[in-house]
Amino acid sequence: MLAKVLSSALIGIDAMLVDVEVDLAAGLPAFATVGLPDGAVKESKDRVKAALKNSGYDFPARRITANLAPADIKKEGAAFDLPISIGILAATGVVKTTRLREYLLVGELSLDGGLKAIRGALSIAVAAKRAGLAGVVLPVENAPEAAVVEGIAIIAATTLSQVVEFLNGHDGIDPFAVDLQSLFTSGCEYGEDFSEVKGQEHAKRALEVAASGGHNILMIGPPGSGKTMLARRIPTILPRMSFDEAIETTKIFSVSGMLENGRALLAARPFRSPHHTISDVGLIGGGTTPKPGEVSLAHNGVLFLDELPEFKKNVLEVLRQPLEDGRVTISRSLLTLTYPSRVMLVAAMNPCPCGYLADPIHPCVCTPLAIHRYRSRISGPLLDRIDIHIEVPSVTYRDLSDRGEAESSRDIALRVACSRKRQAERYQGTKVHCNAQMTPRFIKRFCELDSAGSRMLELVTDRLGFSARTYNRIIKVARTIADLSDSEHIREEHIAEAIQYRSLDRKVT
Repeated sequence: MLAKVLSSALIGIDAMLVDVEVDLAAGLPAFATVGLPDGAVKESKDRVKAALKNSGYDFPARRITANLAPADIKKEGAAFDLPISIGILAATGVVKTTRLREYLLVGELSLDGGLKAIRGALSIAVAAKRAGLAGVVLPVENAPEAAVVEGIAIIAATTLSQVVEFLNGHDGIDPFAVDLQSLFTSGCEYGEDFSEVKGQEHAKRALEVAASGGHNILMIGPPGSGKTMLARRIPTILPRMSFDEAIETTKIFSVSGMLENGRALLAARPFRSPHHTISDVGLIGGGTTPKPGEVSLAHNGVLFLDELPEFKKNVLEVLRQPLEDGRVTISRSLLTLTYPSRVMLVAAMNPCPCGYLADPIHPCVCTPLAIHRYRSRISGPLLDRIDIHIEVPSVTYRDLSDRGEAESSRDIALRVACSRKRQAERYQGTKVHCNAQMTPRFIKRFCELDSAGSRMLELVTDRLGFSARTYNRIIKVARTIADLSDSEHIREEHIAEAIQYRSLDRKVT
């Protein structure tokens, strides 16, 4: 007796269909699971046996073989508990096979027959819709995120018995539905605002430029100058995520098991701030069972690295490829995974080990050698990939005591949105979305400098010894400043402001 049940396995942030074939044969009672299962899948036989008995169903005293096809893809997690148990019941005639060809089944079983939440429900629903299936049967905790995918029925169950009744045609479960518009609007609210930041107008301007062009930014300033406060408010001025971006970001959190219970969609841009003790695997992703790292969890949002020189050098160096390509590739012996990592990198550091270099109030106690060693922890190639270096000085009493209302995030976001709209029109039909992603071909096409600006850039490049990558990044930033000024051409003042945002390059001389 043979039964086939449709299920799914996660590959990166996407899901692929898996055929769960269950065969009951004569012979001594045994239970074998084949098809490259991991430890959690192999242990499913004990959970399935207990769940079937405690739900009132007979467990056949036969030789049971559960095959997970295709067999060359590793199967991980406990989501195959439900399809294996349903396959056994279908093979014994308890479950009708009509609906098994139309619905995809996933879910972990508890010993009493209850269904527990799984990872990657959103990706699984997307795969089921792409395959043209009628719906997905899964635990009720995963129903909100799966219901974000329109055009497919989401059947939310709490017990194995409910699933059996549904598959046998006793429609006691209505498809789960969510209000997408309500989810999208309610999830876009932030608790911070730029109006709460006193002073630091120069830094705010630099952050506005960075947000407009999607540029990476490094803030250098003494302790307590407001670097972290500024960084946490950057998502409030970034353009709102599109629905496709929200789906992609939610899929990453879903497969990582980090989606909050009952949270269906991440509509607000993520802000990730890992501690400087993080490992390279924690930042980039990987591990024995590969999972997305912090750089992928910040996809379509902000990755904030506070105290940048305190990070291990090998950890910072692995950032170079994701920042350049917008994706992380993890290779293992059996498979190669690619996670998206299109982030805006925001970093902060002190000017010296004690933090008070050039501070007018606090004297610096660091030697020139100590300062050099501190800054050399950040390699030149990584600094070249950060478009803007901005100094954030200590806030004066006059700024702190000012009772006036500073410019709000809403006002800044409107200018950023106008700039992004110009960029979207400029790069329409290409893979480039913002100025920071321009390649040399696009720079040559869209970044024409006037004669005065060209002479200024030539003088500064020769005097400071800028690399070719730094030269291109100055032009990209100038293009963004011109967009904020509603200017089609890059003028001298735009180049001059862009050069100001390379403070570490100036200090090298």
